Amino acid sequence: MRRGARSVGAKKQPSTTSHPVRARTPARERLVERLRKICLALPEANEKLSHGEPTWFAGKGKVFAMLDDHHHGAEHLAVWLPQPLGAQEALIDADPERFFRPPYVGPSGWVGMVLDTKPDWKEVAALVRTAYVFVATRKLTAQLEGRRAG
Repeated sequence: MRRGARSVGAKKQPSTTSHPVRARTPARERLVERLRKICLALPEANEKLSHGEPTWFAGKGKVFAMLDDHHHGAEHLAVWLPQPLGAQEALIDADPERFFRPPYVGPSGWVGMVLDTKPDWKEVAALVRTAYVFVATRKLTAQLEGRRAG
């Protein structure tokens, strides 16, 4: 038998390096659209795919929100957000079922927020706004403050 070929009747071994592709359900799409609406309401916010996930940028600048759609087999749909020093720990300590330290960016203070277990969308919007302000330029922050005052 040639190398890599399976004999007839042999069971295929499950892959240990990939995760199943999640179906794009209407419920999932509603959550993503709700997050998208919150993110794109911010001044000069734009969306691009990064690492296969919708990611939102403050103008031409830095990322302020990244979708986590069961990334590397995670059990949840979430958003990853950069936060000021100390916020990650405080959020996780206050609600470890909702918040987590995401892989890769967690050591830099980012926090993950689970979205598919009925989040408080006012809290989602507030944390997205905090993340935006944390990475945005002064010009964009001033535009945001101008919108609130206006």
